[in-house]
Amino acid sequence: MRQLIDLKIDYAFKLIFGKQGNEAILIAFLNAALKFPRDNQITSVTLLNPEINKEYKDDKKSVMDIRAVTDEGIQINIEIQLANKHDMERRTLYYWAKMYAHQMQEGMGYKELAKTITINILDFNFVRETRNFHSVFRLFEKDEGFELTDALEIHFMELPKLLVKWREKLISPREDGLVRWLFLLEGSEDEEIFKTLEEIAVQDPVLNKAIEEWEKSSDDPKIREEYLARRKFVLDEKAAVRDAELRLREAIKESRVKGREEGRVEGREEGREEGRAEGREEGRVEGREEGRAENLLEVTRKLLKKGMDVKSISEITGLSEEEIKEI
Repeated sequence: MRQLIDLKIDYAFKLIFGKQGNEAILIAFLNAALKFPRDNQITSVTLLNPEINKEYKDDKKSVMDIRAVTDEGIQINIEIQLANKHDMERRTLYYWAKMYAHQMQEGMGYKELAKTITINILDFNFVRETRNFHSVFRLFEKDEGFELTDALEIHFMELPKLLVKWREKLISPREDGLVRWLFLLEGSEDEEIFKTLEEIAVQDPVLNKAIEEWEKSSDDPKIREEYLARRKFVLDEKAAVRDAELRLREAIKESRVKGREEGRVEGREEGREEGRAEGREEGRVEGREEGRAENLLEVTRKLLKKGMDVKSISEITGLSEEEIKEI
Protein backbone atom coordinates (compact mmCIF):
# COMPACT_ATOMS: atom_id res chain seq x y z
CA MET A 1 0.00 0.00 0.00
CA ARG A 2 1.41 3.41 -0.98
CA GLN A 3 2.22 5.93 1.74
CA LEU A 4 -0.61 8.45 1.85
CA ILE A 5 -0.69 11.51 4.06
CA ASP A 6 -2.91 11.04 7.12
CA LEU A 7 -6.10 13.07 6.65
CA LYS A 8 -6.60 13.18 10.42
CA ILE A 9 -3.80 15.74 10.44
CA ASP A 10 -5.68 19.03 9.99
CA TYR A 11 -3.24 20.35 7.39
CA ALA A 12 -3.86 17.30 5.17
CA PHE A 13 -7.62 17.34 5.76
CA LYS A 14 -7.81 20.94 4.63
CA LEU A 15 -5.83 20.15 1.47
CA ILE A 16 -8.64 17.85 0.34
CA PHE A 17 -11.79 19.36 1.84
CA GLY A 18 -10.91 23.04 2.23
CA LYS A 19 -9.00 23.97 -0.93
CA GLN A 20 -10.39 26.06 -3.77
CA GLY A 21 -11.25 23.77 -6.64
CA ASN A 22 -12.34 21.00 -4.28
CA GLU A 23 -15.69 22.54 -3.33
CA ALA A 24 -17.57 19.53 -4.73
CA ILE A 25 -15.82 17.31 -2.17
CA LEU A 26 -16.76 19.62 0.69
CA ILE A 27 -20.37 19.82 -0.53
CA ALA A 28 -20.67 16.03 -0.68
CA PHE A 29 -19.30 15.71 2.85
CA LEU A 30 -21.63 18.42 4.21
CA ASN A 31 -24.73 16.93 2.57
CA ALA A 32 -23.86 13.55 4.06
CA ALA A 33 -23.22 15.06 7.50
CA LEU A 34 -26.08 17.57 7.78
CA LYS A 35 -28.75 15.38 6.17
CA PHE A 36 -30.86 18.25 4.83
CA PRO A 37 -34.03 17.23 2.94
CA ARG A 38 -33.37 16.00 -0.59
CA ASP A 39 -34.97 19.13 -2.08
CA ASN A 40 -32.85 21.41 0.12
CA GLN A 41 -29.35 20.00 -0.36
CA ILE A 42 -26.31 22.27 -0.44
CA THR A 43 -25.42 23.03 -4.05
CA SER A 44 -22.57 25.52 -3.63
CA VAL A 45 -20.21 26.79 -0.95
CA THR A 46 -17.73 29.61 -0.65
CA LEU A 47 -14.57 28.96 1.35
CA LEU A 48 -13.89 31.80 3.79
CA ASN A 49 -10.31 30.75 4.61
CA PRO A 50 -8.94 28.81 1.63
CA GLU A 51 -5.32 29.76 2.37
CA ILE A 52 -3.22 26.86 3.64
CA ASN A 53 0.47 27.62 3.21
CA LYS A 54 0.09 31.20 4.48
CA GLU A 55 -1.64 30.07 7.69
CA TYR A 56 0.86 27.28 8.21
CA LYS A 57 3.99 29.41 7.67
CA ASP A 58 2.75 32.34 9.74
CA ASP A 59 1.94 30.23 12.78
CA LYS A 60 2.36 26.45 13.07
CA LYS A 61 0.12 26.58 16.14
CA SER A 62 -2.80 28.02 14.18
CA VAL A 63 -5.90 25.87 13.85
CA MET A 64 -6.21 24.42 10.36
CA ASP A 65 -9.99 24.57 10.38
CA ILE A 66 -12.33 25.00 7.42
CA ARG A 67 -14.75 27.90 7.34
CA ALA A 68 -17.35 28.17 4.61
CA VAL A 69 -20.73 29.70 3.77
CA THR A 70 -23.40 27.94 1.70
CA ASP A 71 -25.44 29.43 -1.11
CA GLU A 72 -28.24 30.02 1.43
CA GLY A 73 -25.90 31.85 3.82
CA ILE A 74 -25.41 29.07 6.38
CA GLN A 75 -22.08 29.53 8.18
CA ILE A 76 -20.05 26.34 8.73
CA ASN A 77 -16.85 25.62 10.66
CA ILE A 78 -15.09 22.23 10.55
CA GLU A 79 -12.27 21.30 12.91
CA ILE A 80 -10.30 18.11 13.60
CA GLN A 81 -8.96 17.27 17.07
CA LEU A 82 -6.64 14.33 17.76
CA ALA A 83 -6.25 14.80 21.53
CA ASN A 84 -8.83 15.39 24.24
CA LYS A 85 -7.79 18.61 25.94
CA HIS A 86 -10.94 18.50 28.05
CA ASP A 87 -12.20 21.79 26.66
CA MET A 88 -14.25 20.71 23.65
CA GLU A 89 -17.63 22.01 24.89
CA ARG A 90 -16.42 25.54 25.46
CA ARG A 91 -13.99 25.46 22.57
CA THR A 92 -16.71 24.62 20.05
CA LEU A 93 -19.10 27.19 21.55
CA TYR A 94 -16.37 29.81 21.21
CA TYR A 95 -15.84 29.04 17.52
CA TRP A 96 -19.59 28.96 16.96
CA ALA A 97 -20.03 32.32 18.68
CA LYS A 98 -17.21 33.91 16.68
CA MET A 99 -18.72 32.83 13.37
CA TYR A 100 -22.26 33.79 14.39
CA ALA A 101 -21.27 37.25 15.64
CA HIS A 102 -18.91 37.91 12.72
CA GLN A 103 -21.90 38.05 10.37
CA MET A 104 -23.21 41.22 12.00
CA GLN A 105 -22.59 44.31 9.92
CA GLU A 106 -23.61 47.91 10.53
CA GLY A 107 -27.31 48.36 9.84
CA MET A 108 -28.13 44.64 9.99
CA GLY A 109 -31.00 43.28 12.05
CA TYR A 110 -30.62 40.26 14.32
CA LYS A 111 -33.15 38.36 12.21
CA GLU A 112 -30.68 38.52 9.32
CA LEU A 113 -28.09 36.44 11.20
CA ALA A 114 -27.85 33.07 9.46
CA LYS A 115 -27.74 29.59 10.91
CA THR A 116 -24.24 28.67 12.09
CA ILE A 117 -22.94 25.10 12.31
CA THR A 118 -19.74 23.77 13.85
CA ILE A 119 -18.53 20.25 13.02
CA ASN A 120 -15.94 18.62 15.27
CA ILE A 121 -14.19 15.48 14.00
CA LEU A 122 -12.55 13.80 16.99
CA ASP A 123 -9.99 11.00 17.18
CA PHE A 124 -11.11 10.16 20.72
CA ASN A 125 -14.32 9.22 22.52
CA PHE A 126 -16.08 12.29 23.82
CA VAL A 127 -19.85 11.99 24.26
CA ARG A 128 -20.10 9.41 27.04
CA GLU A 129 -23.87 9.12 26.97
CA THR A 130 -24.04 7.36 23.59
CA ARG A 131 -22.28 4.75 21.47
CA ASN A 132 -23.29 6.59 18.29
CA PHE A 133 -20.34 8.08 16.43
CA HIS A 134 -22.32 11.15 15.27
CA SER A 135 -24.04 13.41 17.82
CA VAL A 136 -25.89 16.63 16.98
CA PHE A 137 -26.75 19.33 19.54
CA ARG A 138 -29.23 22.20 19.19
CA LEU A 139 -31.19 24.53 21.50
CA PHE A 140 -34.26 22.93 23.07
CA GLU A 141 -36.55 23.77 26.01
CA LYS A 142 -35.48 21.73 29.02
CA ASP A 143 -38.79 20.14 30.09
CA GLU A 144 -40.90 19.92 26.94
CA GLY A 145 -38.19 19.61 24.32
CA PHE A 146 -39.36 22.17 21.76
CA GLU A 147 -36.74 24.13 19.86
CA LEU A 148 -35.90 27.76 20.58
CA THR A 149 -34.11 28.37 17.27
CA ASP A 150 -32.22 26.42 14.63
CA ALA A 151 -29.50 29.08 14.54
CA LEU A 152 -27.13 26.92 16.60
CA GLU A 153 -26.07 23.42 15.56
CA ILE A 154 -23.01 21.57 16.86
CA HIS A 155 -21.81 18.19 15.57
CA PHE A 156 -19.38 15.73 17.14
CA MET A 157 -18.06 12.88 14.96
CA GLU A 158 -16.02 10.39 16.98
CA LEU A 159 -13.73 8.22 14.85
CA PRO A 160 -13.04 5.48 17.46
CA LYS A 161 -16.78 4.85 17.79
CA LEU A 162 -17.08 4.79 14.00
CA LEU A 163 -14.51 1.99 13.77
CA VAL A 164 -16.18 -0.01 16.56
CA LYS A 165 -19.55 0.20 14.78
CA TRP A 166 -17.90 -0.89 11.52
CA ARG A 167 -16.17 -3.88 13.09
CA GLU A 168 -19.50 -4.88 14.63
CA LYS A 169 -20.99 -4.67 11.12
CA LEU A 170 -23.54 -2.09 12.26
CA ILE A 171 -22.57 0.49 9.62
CA SER A 172 -21.36 0.35 6.03
CA PRO A 173 -19.53 2.91 3.87
CA ARG A 174 -21.43 1.52 0.89
CA GLU A 175 -24.77 2.48 2.41
CA ASP A 176 -23.99 5.54 4.52
CA GLY A 177 -22.43 8.59 2.87
CA LEU A 178 -21.08 10.08 6.10
CA VAL A 179 -19.37 6.80 7.02
CA ARG A 180 -17.82 6.81 3.55
CA TRP A 181 -16.34 10.29 3.94
CA LEU A 182 -15.10 9.72 7.49
CA PHE A 183 -13.46 6.49 6.31
CA LEU A 184 -11.12 8.64 4.22
CA LEU A 185 -9.57 9.76 7.50
CA GLU A 186 -8.72 6.16 8.38
CA GLY A 187 -7.68 5.00 4.91
CA SER A 188 -3.99 5.85 5.22
CA GLU A 189 -3.58 3.38 8.10
CA ASP A 190 -5.99 0.60 7.09
CA GLU A 191 -5.55 -1.16 3.76
CA GLU A 192 -8.96 -2.85 3.96
CA ILE A 193 -10.70 0.52 4.38
CA PHE A 194 -8.73 2.06 1.52
CA LYS A 195 -9.55 -0.81 -0.86
CA THR A 196 -13.23 -0.54 0.09
CA LEU A 197 -13.18 3.17 -0.72
CA GLU A 198 -11.51 2.49 -4.07
CA GLU A 199 -14.27 0.04 -4.95
CA ILE A 200 -16.99 2.53 -3.97
CA ALA A 201 -15.24 5.31 -5.90
CA VAL A 202 -15.85 3.47 -9.17
CA GLN A 203 -19.53 4.46 -8.78
CA ASP A 204 -18.95 7.73 -6.90
CA PRO A 205 -17.17 10.38 -9.03
CA VAL A 206 -16.79 12.87 -6.16
CA LEU A 207 -15.20 10.28 -3.90
CA ASN A 208 -12.98 9.29 -6.80
CA LYS A 209 -11.88 12.93 -7.18
CA ALA A 210 -11.12 13.08 -3.44
CA ILE A 211 -8.93 9.97 -3.64
CA GLU A 212 -7.10 11.37 -6.68
CA GLU A 213 -6.46 14.66 -4.85
CA TRP A 214 -5.31 12.70 -1.81
CA GLU A 215 -2.83 10.66 -3.83
CA LYS A 216 -1.63 13.71 -5.76
CA SER A 217 -0.99 15.65 -2.54
CA SER A 218 0.77 12.66 -0.98
CA ASP A 219 3.20 12.49 -3.93
CA ASP A 220 4.05 16.21 -3.90
CA PRO A 221 7.48 16.63 -2.18
CA LYS A 222 6.77 20.20 -1.00
CA ILE A 223 3.36 19.30 0.43
CA ARG A 224 4.81 16.21 2.07
CA GLU A 225 7.55 18.24 3.75
CA GLU A 226 5.04 20.72 5.17
CA TYR A 227 2.70 17.89 6.13
CA LEU A 228 5.44 16.07 8.07
CA ALA A 229 6.32 19.25 9.96
CA ARG A 230 2.67 19.85 10.86
CA ARG A 231 2.22 16.17 11.76
CA LYS A 232 5.17 16.33 14.15
CA PHE A 233 3.73 19.39 15.87
CA VAL A 234 0.23 17.87 16.17
CA LEU A 235 1.52 14.51 17.46
CA ASP A 236 3.87 16.22 19.93
CA GLU A 237 0.91 18.21 21.22
CA LYS A 238 -1.13 15.00 21.53
CA ALA A 239 1.72 13.32 23.42
CA ALA A 240 1.94 16.28 25.81
CA VAL A 241 -1.76 15.97 26.62
CA ARG A 242 -1.35 12.23 27.20
CA ASP A 243 1.67 12.81 29.48
CA ALA A 244 -0.35 15.30 31.54
CA GLU A 245 -3.16 12.75 31.95
CA LEU A 246 -0.69 10.05 33.01
CA ARG A 247 0.96 12.40 35.53
CA LEU A 248 -2.44 13.20 36.98
CA ARG A 249 -3.31 9.52 37.32
CA GLU A 250 0.05 8.85 38.96
CA ALA A 251 -0.51 11.73 41.38
CA ILE A 252 -3.91 10.34 42.35
CA LYS A 253 -2.40 6.87 42.75
CA GLU A 254 0.37 8.27 44.95
CA SER A 255 -2.19 10.11 47.07
CA ARG A 256 -4.00 6.84 47.70
CA VAL A 257 -0.75 5.06 48.64
CA LYS A 258 0.18 7.95 50.89
CA GLY A 259 -3.25 7.87 52.48
CA ARG A 260 -2.99 4.16 53.20
CA GLU A 261 0.44 4.57 54.75
CA GLU A 262 -0.63 7.47 56.93
CA GLY A 263 -3.65 5.44 57.88
CA ARG A 264 -1.45 2.61 59.06
CA VAL A 265 0.71 4.96 61.15
CA GLU A 266 -2.24 6.75 62.69
CA GLY A 267 -3.98 3.45 63.23
CA ARG A 268 -1.04 2.11 65.22
CA GLU A 269 -0.85 5.25 67.37
CA GLU A 270 -4.55 5.40 68.08
CA GLY A 271 -4.68 1.66 68.57
CA ARG A 272 -2.33 1.87 71.54
CA GLU A 273 -4.62 4.35 73.24
CA GLU A 274 -8.13 3.30 72.25
CA GLY A 275 -7.79 -0.27 71.08
CA ARG A 276 -5.75 -1.57 68.20
CA ALA A 277 -8.54 -2.77 65.96
CA GLU A 278 -10.74 0.32 66.16
CA GLY A 279 -7.87 2.79 66.00
CA ARG A 280 -6.18 1.15 63.05
CA GLU A 281 -9.36 1.24 60.99
CA GLU A 282 -10.14 4.86 61.85
CA GLY A 283 -6.55 5.81 61.10
CA ARG A 284 -6.65 4.16 57.72
CA VAL A 285 -9.85 5.94 56.80
CA GLU A 286 -8.71 9.36 57.98
CA GLY A 287 -5.28 8.91 56.48
CA ARG A 288 -6.66 7.96 53.10
CA GLU A 289 -9.03 10.89 53.08
CA GLU A 290 -6.48 13.46 54.25
CA GLY A 291 -3.81 12.21 51.87
CA ARG A 292 -6.18 12.17 48.93
CA ALA A 293 -7.58 15.61 49.74
CA GLU A 294 -4.13 17.16 50.10
CA ASN A 295 -2.89 15.70 46.83
CA LEU A 296 -6.03 16.51 44.87
CA LEU A 297 -5.83 20.08 46.13
CA GLU A 298 -2.31 20.40 44.72
CA VAL A 299 -3.26 18.76 41.40
CA THR A 300 -6.36 20.96 41.07
CA ARG A 301 -4.35 24.14 41.60
CA LYS A 302 -1.90 23.10 38.88
CA LEU A 303 -4.70 22.37 36.41
CA LEU A 304 -6.35 25.71 37.16
CA LYS A 305 -3.05 27.50 36.53
CA LYS A 306 -2.80 25.74 33.15
CA GLY A 307 -6.21 27.15 32.21
CA MET A 308 -8.28 23.94 32.28
CA ASP A 309 -11.97 24.61 32.81
CA VAL A 310 -13.76 23.76 36.07
CA LYS A 311 -16.05 21.10 34.57
CA SER A 312 -13.16 19.11 33.09
CA ILE A 313 -11.18 19.27 36.35
CA SER A 314 -14.27 18.04 38.17
CA GLU A 315 -14.57 15.05 35.81
CA ILE A 316 -10.89 14.16 36.24
CA THR A 317 -10.49 14.64 40.02
CA GLY A 318 -13.99 13.81 41.29
CA LEU A 319 -14.21 17.14 43.15
CA SER A 320 -17.42 19.11 42.79
CA GLU A 321 -17.44 22.25 40.67
CA GLU A 322 -18.27 24.27 43.83
CA GLU A 323 -15.20 22.86 45.63
CA ILE A 324 -12.97 23.72 42.66
CA LYS A 325 -14.37 27.26 42.47
CA GLU A 326 -13.51 27.73 46.16
CA ILE A 327 -9.94 26.60 45.44
